[in-house]
Amino acid sequence: MKRLKELIDKAKSTNKKKIIVVEGHDIPVLEAIKDALELNIIEPILIGKKAKIEHSLKETGIPFHKIDILNTEDPQQSAKEGISIVSKGKGDIVMKGLIPTDTFLRAILNKEWGLRTGSILSHVALFEIPAYHKLLLITDAAMNIAPDVNQKTHITMNAVNFMKNIVEEKPKVAFLTHNEKVKPGVQASEDAAVLTMMAKRGQLGDIVADGPLAFDNIVSKEAAEHKGIKSEVAGDADIIVCPEIMSGNVLYKSLTYFAGAKAAALIAGAKAPVVLTSRADNAETKLYSIVFAAVNS
Repeated sequence: MKRLKELIDKAKSTNKKKIIVVEGHDIPVLEAIKDALELNIIEPILIGKKAKIEHSLKETGIPFHKIDILNTEDPQQSAKEGISIVSKGKGDIVMKGLIPTDTFLRAILNKEWGLRTGSILSHVALFEIPAYHKLLLITDAAMNIAPDVNQKTHITMNAVNFMKNIVEEKPKVAFLTHNEKVKPGVQASEDAAVLTMMAKRGQLGDIVADGPLAFDNIVSKEAAEHKGIKSEVAGDADIIVCPEIMSGNVLYKSLTYFAGAKAAALIAGAKAPVVLTSRADNAETKLYSIVFAAVNS
């Protein structure tokens, strides 16, 4: 795929997905829900105080008959009720509304009724970048601060799982560092080399992977050829696995603010896709995030 709009066509080709919005009176979130309703790809259940939700529905112009509301008394109850619905298989997607992120994530990770799996949670962001020839996924820009090599295996596999429905062939995964050579004593470089070997042995799924690779080599075949790098991934990556949160976050925001990229972002590693957008994200990003979740649920 080259454009995020292609995700909408893919989402439309499947059954409508039931999306659970925890504390569902948030106006910016409801504006994205309204757009997704008009595309006919979701069936929303809004969890929270009914009076607040109905007030917000009136403000956004969403018809009441298109929404199911589950009344709760506080954010903690909203999180438990909403996430339990998804955990029991009665919902396909869970989305954060006007609830503190910590409260929301604690509920996701609850051992009794949450959405835990054998993996860790990680952030995946799918970008449409004007200067790149196809969609590109960046991970992890928001969840794991300084992951070790074991955590990076989970981060990589989470990303691969969310790209299976996006790419037609094996996802090409690049492990980002500052240099294409393995540098003993530089943890990111050593981790990238280990992960590449694991990938070659089939331990990270059905993928093609390479690293360590610097950013220019990942996105430009010319740069890689100039340095004498021979790689199936160079210049054609589908996924970039960042070494830690700072590089991931800077790359995410640089693509958004400097490169004019469009994005869709989710939390991966749970039983179902988790839409957890920032208040700074525009309406388009929120909509594409819902669509990205629908394609992967």
